[in-house]
Amino acid sequence: MSVVKDKILVIGASGQIGVELTLALRKRYGNLNVVASDLREENPLLKGSGPYVSLDVMNKEMLHVQVIRQNITQIYLLAAILSATGEKNPNLAWHLNMQGLLNVLDIAREEKLHKIYWPSSIAVFGPTSPKQHCPQQTIIEPSTVYGISKYAGEFWCKYYHNRYGVDVRSLRYPGLISYKSEPGGGTTDYAIEIFNGALEDKKYRCFLKEDTFLPMMYMPDAIRATLELMDAPADKISVRTSYNISGMSFSPKEIGAEILKLIPDFKLSYAPDYRQAIADSWPQSIDDTVASGDWGWKPQYNLPKMTADMIENLSNN
Repeated sequence: MSVVKDKILVIGASGQIGVELTLALRKRYGNLNVVASDLREENPLLKGSGPYVSLDVMNKEMLHVQVIRQNITQIYLLAAILSATGEKNPNLAWHLNMQGLLNVLDIAREEKLHKIYWPSSIAVFGPTSPKQHCPQQTIIEPSTVYGISKYAGEFWCKYYHNRYGVDVRSLRYPGLISYKSEPGGGTTDYAIEIFNGALEDKKYRCFLKEDTFLPMMYMPDAIRATLELMDAPADKISVRTSYNISGMSFSPKEIGAEILKLIPDFKLSYAPDYRQAIADSWPQSIDDTVASGDWGWKPQYNLPKMTADMIENLSNN
């Protein structure tokens, strides 16, 4: 592999996506070329694998100093307040999710950074969006502050690209499932909690109804999708808001049945709470043909393959 001169800053590196994305970037670009940062303590999985700085994305001056001091050429901005947590403090969620992005985009413009990555979410879709195979361009009327902030953020990304030439790229992540990092306060978190419950207590009480279908993705697919998007030539990127990507769609009942095949005494019960209304406002499946056509996206994991891998890795850990 040829020597890559890019120096990358990952903001929110101790979060659910951040940990695994930082490790994947370090494997690719070299440990010293990927600077991890977060307000939280360094995640144990990151310790000793490369440089780490304590950083608040809301402090633009401090962020700017780090970008110059570390010779940063790419930023992956992952710091955000997610859907379920955001509903408890809407003003804070809006402020953090918006201002953090604007700070990064402004610095990218001033310092002429090579590329920016910022994740969006299926939370941009709302009750009026199509439920099945929700297309790239459709009616988008989000009903959560998280979704509103992500949709606004998509257009800030497009604006900075069109007006200032900032090469900012984005994916609308579905629910993400990982055995390496803790859930981050999202509505799809049941799909991680259910595995921990099955292995620790042989039971799990789900906060969604049994037939609630949601788009999901296994973290290895999400990390690969992110890297493939960032690798794609700029002339292949036709979407400058955020790309739909799809992995699989399933309900709590379906994932419970898959777990039951491997843990026969597993018991699943249901106690829907306020997160049910959030889940009901989202599509049940996503159409990602634009991402497939532009840069060749294709998922590798389905529900049975993901379930087996999750249980094997969580058992070993």
